[in-house]
Amino acid sequence: MSSSKLTTDGGNKKKSKTERMPRIPSRVLHLCQLPHDVTNAEVVSLGLPFGEVTNVLLLKRKNQAFLEMASEEAAVNMVKHYTPGGPILRRQPIYIQYSNYKELQTSHLPSQAKGQAALQAVKSGHLAATSALAAEGGRNPIPGAVLRIIVENPFYPITIEMLHQIFSRFGSVLKIIIFSKNDKFQVLLEYANPMNACCAKMVLNGQNIFNSCCILHIEFSRLSSLKVKYNNNKSRDFTRFDLPCGDVQSYMESSATPAFGTQNAILPSYAGAAGFIQPMGFMQSPGLPYPVVPVPGSVSVTTEAVPGLSALHNVVGIPESSVLLVRNFNSEAITIHGLFTLFGVYGNVLRVKIMLKNRETALIQMMDEVQAHLAVNHLNGQRIYGRVLQVSLAEYQAVQWEPEDQELVEDYSNSPLHRFKNPGSKNSQNISPPSETLHLCCIPSFATADELKKLFARTGSTVKAFRFFERDCKMALIQMGSVEEAIQALIELHNHDFGENHHLRISFSTMTI
Repeated sequence: MSSSKLTTDGGNKKKSKTERMPRIPSRVLHLCQLPHDVTNAEVVSLGLPFGEVTNVLLLKRKNQAFLEMASEEAAVNMVKHYTPGGPILRRQPIYIQYSNYKELQTSHLPSQAKGQAALQAVKSGHLAATSALAAEGGRNPIPGAVLRIIVENPFYPITIEMLHQIFSRFGSVLKIIIFSKNDKFQVLLEYANPMNACCAKMVLNGQNIFNSCCILHIEFSRLSSLKVKYNNNKSRDFTRFDLPCGDVQSYMESSATPAFGTQNAILPSYAGAAGFIQPMGFMQSPGLPYPVVPVPGSVSVTTEAVPGLSALHNVVGIPESSVLLVRNFNSEAITIHGLFTLFGVYGNVLRVKIMLKNRETALIQMMDEVQAHLAVNHLNGQRIYGRVLQVSLAEYQAVQWEPEDQELVEDYSNSPLHRFKNPGSKNSQNISPPSETLHLCCIPSFATADELKKLFARTGSTVKAFRFFERDCKMALIQMGSVEEAIQALIELHNHDFGENHHLRISFSTMTI
């Protein structure tokens, strides 16, 4: 195969002709509309999640490239995965199709050295990766296998499990540490191989996990490796399952250090094309429940970010419904407003409807599918007023009602009590499962500890402990006798009016007193 044939395969005349007929599957893929400054290493990284890449030919002047996979199956998987929406490279959508060629013969081409250097980097690790990037035009060598990640606008909880599954697409993830610095959600992540870190950075940098939020800003860390002492929801060593859970509460007391993510947060489960690098299995440590919520169905991939990462639908396959079916609640104890208050902990409740023929069943419409799934994950199976609550996603797209249902329906679309009006607010960063300990805020200066304890005791609950925050007396922690009592106290006392325009705000906390 001559060099002229290789270059004309991507030409406009040839392209317009082949677009009128389906191409036969081939292990050689043709990539179009690439950024003008794309590198061989970036092109290779697009194929890595699907299998071994055996050759690459970059045609920079035409903004095109050819990528040869080790098998036709790997190429087919890659094309199938990117058919709904091509990959995004430097915010530019890439078009991928089968080439007319069955293999690449590039030994006689001047650009072969760069392509082979990028391939050797994938296979040989740190030293080869350094040479490959240097060959691409003076790029800085990779300092190591540790990435520093800043998540911009973290509107939804980001968990270690979620990060592990996202970044495992590009290699074996050894350790992850989550922390907050300068009011920014940050992550340190260590790969087994520096080239894995290189590929992850090239593909994921600038992409968003969910639509319009949780944008990843990735750079190489100066650290050569990470030291993890505890396996909990803030740090994890996937090579050491014998590490203790440790104390994860101390950092949470400061309001400037929000607790991102929760132990029972939504866990992503990729159902992508066969041939993807599967995430490492997580062995549960005692006292650390991380349940994976199986959700049937999925929606098509968009092109707003990396395929499979652009929205929570594409990460966990959430059905397109924001309506919840809530059953088996105590209708004599819980009102429509009580349901609004409880489910409002996990999202903005738009409507609540008690079923006319079954007053122990209700439909609750959340603002979006993400918040609906958060409510299912945290509230299903909780015991409230002597009943075990059953919460699931409904088949309806919206809550509707007839005139005879008017007294059983309330519209909260414009409620001033919505907790999640502003994306990235501290409320969205501190979502916690129901617990014995409640976090109180907006406490007036004239309210004493004894008055607050008496207030909560009037709900029939046992107050086990109470303390104000040292740095902010407008906030406090109160520990109830049980999780059920804490839930009931939140329902009854959230937005309690102290007078003088002071209203109590209550949420669940993972801290203990």
